[in-house]
Formats: sequence, structure tokens, C-alpha cells
Amino acid sequence: MSAELPGTRLIPLPGNGPEDVVVDAGGRLVAGVEDGRVLRIDPRSGDVQVLARLDGRPLGLEILPDGNILACVSPGGVVRIDPADGTVTPLISSFEGRPLPFCSNVVAARDGSIFVSTSSARYTFRQWRLDIVEHLPTGVLLHRHPDGRVEKLLDGLQFGNGLALARDESFVIVAETNAARLLRYWLKGERAGQHEVFAELPGYPDNLSMSADGLLWVALASSRNALLDRIHKLPLWLRKVVARLPEVLQPAPEKIAWALALDSAGRLVHDCCWKDGRYSMVTGVCQHRGSVYLGSMLEPALLVFELPTSPA
Repeated sequence: MSAELPGTRLIPLPGNGPEDVVVDAGGRLVAGVEDGRVLRIDPRSGDVQVLARLDGRPLGLEILPDGNILACVSPGGVVRIDPADGTVTPLISSFEGRPLPFCSNVVAARDGSIFVSTSSARYTFRQWRLDIVEHLPTGVLLHRHPDGRVEKLLDGLQFGNGLALARDESFVIVAETNAARLLRYWLKGERAGQHEVFAELPGYPDNLSMSADGLLWVALASSRNALLDRIHKLPLWLRKVVARLPEVLQPAPEKIAWALALDSAGRLVHDCCWKDGRYSMVTGVCQHRGSVYLGSMLEPALLVFELPTSPA
């Protein structure tokens, strides 16, 4: 892991749990908090504006070229937010006749199509621990075409989570939180329709983002947990029993703030870790110029740090 990060500071929010964080064209931050509000934050002054109120938990976010915002909502699906007036337009609310309890992340292509990951077909965000412990692969990767048609690209994902689209849009990366890895699904070329492991990770990945210089940023919610690995090897009936034990008896995420940056071949470029316990359970990450912003599903603030001067 890296040494202490220079220039770390917290940006307090009027709400808890900014699960994801993105940057708009004006350099302002956008994050959703647990009461359903989607906020726009000035990273310098800390001023906050409420852009919209959603009927559910805002999760993954994506800024569109026209300034509108895509948001995953649990339960609910995917919506488009007009930040000018707060209008919320549903885009995907079901698939194959079933509601989407736990859409996790969304990215948009230049042609207007979008890619969406789901973490669970059985549980909502509020029940994420049940899905993690039970360890059943019910996540999917969906593609919504510009005409509104939705198709399934991948199924059987182990808690499908963050998404990132290659700059040339030849592939999309999807995080499998419960498998501690990233998958690459090819969209173009001779391998279109095929997928492969892009990177095995030392922790559990959540949201992803692609920087302007082509780095893939990975939010790591925690390092790998040996107890959880052992639980995953138990019979399903016993995993279900463990999943319903009191929270204090279940595997706990490490109190650590951690994000990685990988190059286009999956090689490590930056390994950024903050271990003093003031911030933990990092679930969102994005880079804007020399600053990296972290979000957390638990914290009442964003964390920002300046990039190390030399790679890990």
C-alpha cells in the first residue's frame, strides 16, 4: 500500500452515505445520500445544492454530455435527472417482467445507449449484507439501446457493481464485489460478446470510474476477509443462517479508505490507502485533474486527496 496521502481533507455533507461521486463539466461534485437526495457540491467552498429527490437510495451516477444525470436507485431501477429543474424520468424499472430491486451502476456510450449492472435479483441495497453472505450469483449486466430496448449481456455475476466504459468504447469493465475481481466484456471487434477476468483484486470492489487520461479507478470497500471466504464455502442453507445472525456476529469490513488505479492492461498505477480510521467503506471514486474524490455508503462526507507524485 502507499504511504500517507498528501493533501487529504473531508468535505462534509448535509446527509449520510454518498455511495458514489462524479464530477460535472463545471468541476462540481455530484453525490446521492441515503434519504434520496442528489446533491451538487462545490469542492472548494463546500456549498451544496439539492438537485433532485429520488424515491429510493441513490447509488451509481453518470453525468451525460448534455448535463443531465443518470442515477441507479434501489429499489427502482435507472432514472435520468434534469439538474435544471429536478425532473426525474424513469429509464429502466424492470427487466423480463420483473422489477429491479438493486441496480448498482450505470455508464453511457456516445450513441446514447447505457450499460447497467445489478447486484442482486433478490434483495435491495438495504439488504446488501444478506446477498454478500449468501453468495448467490444473481447479478446481471444490461444494455439499454437508444431505442429503449434492453438486453442482457451477462448474468451470474457475484454482486455486480461498478462499471467503466473504455475510452474507445470497445469494452466495458464490471466489478464483481463478491468475487473480488473485475470482468471485461468486449463490445466491439473479433471478441465482441465475450468476457474475461480483467483483474483479480486484494479487496472488494465497488464503483469504478475512468479518468481523462485513461486510468481505471477502483473503489475498494474493504480488504479481503478470511472469515467471509470461509463462510462462502459452507452449504447454502448454512450461509442463509449466518446471513441472518446479528450484525455483530458477521464478518465486518475493515476500517480503511482504499482506492486503486489500473492502466488499460490491468496493471497497478496508483495504490492509495488511508488507514487512520477517520474514513472507511469507500464505495465511490473519481479523478478530476490532480484530485481524487472518494465516496462512502457509511460516511457523512466525501474524502479528497491529491495524487501521489510517483506511482505505486
